[in-house]
Amino acid sequence: LVVVVSPLAMVPSGKIPRVVIAATASGAGKTTATVALIGAMRARGLKVAAFKCGPDYLDPTYHERAAGVRSHNLDGWMMDRDAVIATFTRASAGADIAVIEGMMGLFDSATPTGDEGSSAQIAKWLGAPVILVIDASGIARTIAAVAAGFARFDPAVAVAGIICNRVGSRAHLDLLRAARPEVPVVGGFPASSDLAFPERHLGLLMADESTVPQRLIDGWSRLAADWLDLDAIVEIARSAPALEAGRVSSASKIDSASRPQSRIGIAYDAAFHFYYEDNLNRLRALGAQLVNFSPMGDRELPESDGLYFGGGYPEVFARELSSNGSMLAAIGDFAARGGVIYAECGGLMYLTDAIRTLDGALWPMAAIVPGVAVMSDRLQAIGYVEVETNADSILGPAQTRFRGHQFRYSTLEGARSGDRSDAIYNVAPRWGGAPFAEGYRIGNVLASYVHAHWASNPAVAEALIRSCIRSRVSRQPAA
Repeated sequence: LVVVVSPLAMVPSGKIPRVVIAATASGAGKTTATVALIGAMRARGLKVAAFKCGPDYLDPTYHERAAGVRSHNLDGWMMDRDAVIATFTRASAGADIAVIEGMMGLFDSATPTGDEGSSAQIAKWLGAPVILVIDASGIARTIAAVAAGFARFDPAVAVAGIICNRVGSRAHLDLLRAARPEVPVVGGFPASSDLAFPERHLGLLMADESTVPQRLIDGWSRLAADWLDLDAIVEIARSAPALEAGRVSSASKIDSASRPQSRIGIAYDAAFHFYYEDNLNRLRALGAQLVNFSPMGDRELPESDGLYFGGGYPEVFARELSSNGSMLAAIGDFAARGGVIYAECGGLMYLTDAIRTLDGALWPMAAIVPGVAVMSDRLQAIGYVEVETNADSILGPAQTRFRGHQFRYSTLEGARSGDRSDAIYNVAPRWGGAPFAEGYRIGNVLASYVHAHWASNPAVAEALIRSCIRSRVSRQPAA
């Protein structure tokens, strides 16, 4: 039976059907359930908008494969309520349904006693009902206790359905339904090792076709069509109330027609692909033309006023990056001529003197930021941070503040303040720990391990654009 969903024209503005796919804990199967649901809805002819709660960069690449559109991060700590609602409203425009993958457990947050930064907070801000993914392997009646706890913990969060993951059989799923949990079971998934997504130290691998075959995406979509009550899930999504429009702060109101145009090269390939889509959209809204280029495969830089290097896996592709001498020379020349370069995490590693991989090999890089990025087999930093600059930079004047996130397995060794660079970030970890200096500035180059989210301070994106325009003017030959 195929449910007939009303066409988009019949969905009132602000009434986009939406649902949060949350879980009892990390590892319960949120991503596979989200990808499966998106694929099944799309197979029904629906246009699906996809979102990810929290700072994760990789899960959205799976959403994109299933939905055919970019997935957007919604983060309650790096973005305020208005920014979350504005991003959701903009990215879900024209969609028939929005599917929002949670992070960690439903109520896990940036604090042990509140919901700041949690999936629950996003659900409340968006008025979105929650479908809870439970690892049901080895449980039966206990599902009723789990459902009762999640349903009653915060009455402002509407836990409206349960997906039972890793069930042993259809009989097991029937048994879980027979336990009569107060939150209805809307389906489940059997354990499917042949459809498991590949992983590495950052979690899931980026979902490009070279690492995640299309058969995996299609396989989960077919399982969802066979094992989930899609009609019930659509009805749950439709139960979401009309969404109040978020206010747009004056700092982010942009009249691009009145601003000089700029052109920014975005490093994008297998080595560099961790970007918050909201950051890129802010640059576009400011009038920037974004042009992708590959530090691995391209021999020349695109014509641009600035370069933006996101995170990724430069250590995995160190040989290819290091062997592309013409690109390294072009980037060094661009920096030497005063070009604007902004780099985060993997981008910082690429701009250093070299990357030392786990096997001890030393791979020369762009040699703009002094020091060597040394890989470790253990996590070196994770968590939210707040940054305040102590000097003027391409991101604005001194005392500019913004929020971001770190997740890295490398450290920068041999960097010395005053030796080609200054550390101009005062970085305060959100979950405790002493503040530290970071953010390496060399002329118009700024590189850091912090992945910044500019919704925390929209003026940062504007400052970067202005820096690019000033750089272009200053680098033009005299008449």
